[in-house]
Amino acid sequence: MFSQGKVTLIAGPCAIENKDQVMESARAVAEAGIKIFRGGAFKPRTSPYSFQGLGEEGIRLLVDAGKKYRLKTVTEVTEVDVLNAVNEKIDIIQVGARNMDNYSLLKKIGQATSKNKKWVLLKRGFSATIEEFLLAAEYILSSGNPNVVLCERGIRTFETSTRFTLDLNAIPVIKKLSTLPVVVDVSHGTGHADMLIPMSRAAIAAGADGVMIEAHPNPKKALCDGHQSLPTEHLGEWVKECRKIASVLSKPIY
Repeated sequence: MFSQGKVTLIAGPCAIENKDQVMESARAVAEAGIKIFRGGAFKPRTSPYSFQGLGEEGIRLLVDAGKKYRLKTVTEVTEVDVLNAVNEKIDIIQVGARNMDNYSLLKKIGQATSKNKKWVLLKRGFSATIEEFLLAAEYILSSGNPNVVLCERGIRTFETSTRFTLDLNAIPVIKKLSTLPVVVDVSHGTGHADMLIPMSRAAIAAGADGVMIEAHPNPKKALCDGHQSLPTEHLGEWVKECRKIASVLSKPIY
């Protein structure tokens, strides 16, 4: 699923909102040739008044969409209490930036996935150094699961024109220090839908083993992060542009 010899694409809505939205999103993802479908069931938000996700109902909808359109699924685990439910039903477990240094959670995830060797997608913290990022991954690895993929999702700097500063420098640095695959989340790294295609191209050119974006059937009505979500009707174009750069590097798209 993840390796340094190919480019893995992941797309889907920031948050699962309802059945129609998740099914329409999954259909568009599958039709674009993407094999991994993302969707947030549990959403840790800065404001307690923001949409927090559908919880276990969101997991059910994500699983149903994945089965219907033959897609692998990925969603975030926000706390130990929801780990078992996600581990039983979802293909890839995501650890969000806010939990990168939640070491007790990382150890629990590593232990829970040590038998099924499920992929764990670990996001870099807002202010984490690369060394801290790699050491966070060690908590999962040392707990028995070697299948960790690192996700560069931008870091907090003084720049305010983008949501975060997408640190593409991290890709070659990590590859020099680690054998773990690296995926880039360009939606959170930029915060702007019109930047997703150019920064996806840049990430692949810099050596990323995968790219992840948020996509929504109607971003203007999205309950979460619509401003950084690609309209699903443009997913085919996104895949086409990613394939152009990957082909130059002789890498197939997964």
